[in-house]
Amino acid sequence: MASGVARFVFMVAVACAACVCAALAWAVSPWCWVPAGVLVALTALGTWDLLQRRHSVLRNYPILGHLRFLMEGLRPELQQYFIERNYDGRPFDRDVRSLVYERAKGTDAEEPFGTERDLYAEGYEFLVPSMVPKAVPDEPPTVRVGGPDCTRPYDMALLNVSAMSFGALSTNAILALNRGAAGGGFAHDTGEGGLSEYHLRHGGDLIWEIGTGYFGCRTSDGRFDAGKFADKARHEQVRCVSLKLSQGAKPGIGGVLPGSKVNAEIARVREVPEGRTVISPPYHQVFGTPRELVRFVARMRDLAGGKPTGFKLCLTSRRQFLAVCKAMLAEDVTPDFIVVDGAEGGTGAAPLEFADHLGTPLTEGLTTVHSALVGTGLRDRIRIGASGKVATGADLVKRLIQGADYTNAARAMMFAVGCIQAQRCHTNTCPVGVATQDPRRARALDVADKSERVRRFQEATVHSALQIMASMGVTDPADLRPHMLRRRLDATTVVSGAEMYDLLEPGQLLAEPPRTWAEDWAAADPDEFTV
Repeated sequence: MASGVARFVFMVAVACAACVCAALAWAVSPWCWVPAGVLVALTALGTWDLLQRRHSVLRNYPILGHLRFLMEGLRPELQQYFIERNYDGRPFDRDVRSLVYERAKGTDAEEPFGTERDLYAEGYEFLVPSMVPKAVPDEPPTVRVGGPDCTRPYDMALLNVSAMSFGALSTNAILALNRGAAGGGFAHDTGEGGLSEYHLRHGGDLIWEIGTGYFGCRTSDGRFDAGKFADKARHEQVRCVSLKLSQGAKPGIGGVLPGSKVNAEIARVREVPEGRTVISPPYHQVFGTPRELVRFVARMRDLAGGKPTGFKLCLTSRRQFLAVCKAMLAEDVTPDFIVVDGAEGGTGAAPLEFADHLGTPLTEGLTTVHSALVGTGLRDRIRIGASGKVATGADLVKRLIQGADYTNAARAMMFAVGCIQAQRCHTNTCPVGVATQDPRRARALDVADKSERVRRFQEATVHSALQIMASMGVTDPADLRPHMLRRRLDATTVVSGAEMYDLLEPGQLLAEPPRTWAEDWAAADPDEFTV
């Protein structure tokens, strides 16, 4: 309560001071009308801040919140210092974040005076335009997700809302994301925190994610409950179901939701004790081998009534993923999709050492998964999603070139609903109502306004991707090729995506594995996750 009141103390103090100055003006000196007028104006401003619905910071911090917008108008160096520090100390490119805000607000504009990037810096990547560009398609393409065992395929958008759980995010943030997805015709991944009424209220398409805690479909001792899962997975709004093996920000450990965030509603949705910190196990109880994993995915699909079913992972060793591929071949069972999460992904809920030192970056993980499926002849049965710092049309195109069929965004979607990266996600004191379960703070996030920002951001980003592809002479994402992406290795050396990675030909692992893959392929065991 104290922290909630403290946010409004300054405004109350200003109003009281205005009254005192007005009284002094009547009783002592008319000169007191000068400060009284200023204070009355500030009080009026604070009242407007509380009533307006466009800016969450101002609703939670009347008058004082304007200091943030003042900082945004200062020199880039000061802006970088005060508001551009990212979770875990890793900056999300300032220009990219500004671009997300502009697109969400519908004010995306051209920037003059050319690029500020060093085009000759090591690691600089660029896309190759065509001498004969194409016209931009009138409608964005979608991706049909559903393999041979799927009876209810789903047409996935090129950019969707990545996994962020109710509990980590507020009720209003979930409502805004789902309403935006419904308005824009793209999918909303629930995250592993269960399926809540807020995911269902506005009718947006859902990917229901099941993690190691089996929240929303668990027994009293925390095991998977097939009956509960089947009941919820068959909800019409649930379009796909996803088994989370690991995530990019913290591969190898489970999620943590502080007890301060576990209110009665969160406890009911997750089926856990109220007020107690929730720690997901680091591993699944439903499988222990690649073969068991593949069989469980098939079981989930049956329980879900034939809806697309897949899994998400931050790639571990190539050998372990090849073991899963061998299990798919042996069982003649494949997931309908695999989401590859990059180590650079995540919205902040991760230990610093895990964020900085564990997990495979998205480029390596994505190209490895894609190439392994191609080499085993399974690629045409499985769609690949990519998540990890996807925020722009160029990001989207690069991931499609590297093997993805579609992409998901988490951090950029948080920006779209108003996140300012205050880095208070774990404290329950988010200043803009995005990552909090405090209803007084969450009220600052206006669902109608922020849902429209989510829709606009997704639409503008996909359109940007289509414009970029058209400039490359491509209208169908399936026509993108690795050689269309280039990377500078040093001041004089540039290589294409086809040269950067050890890509395989269709069925090559089954016929004659190349030397660079042969050892891992031989050691991969469908009955054991060999390191």
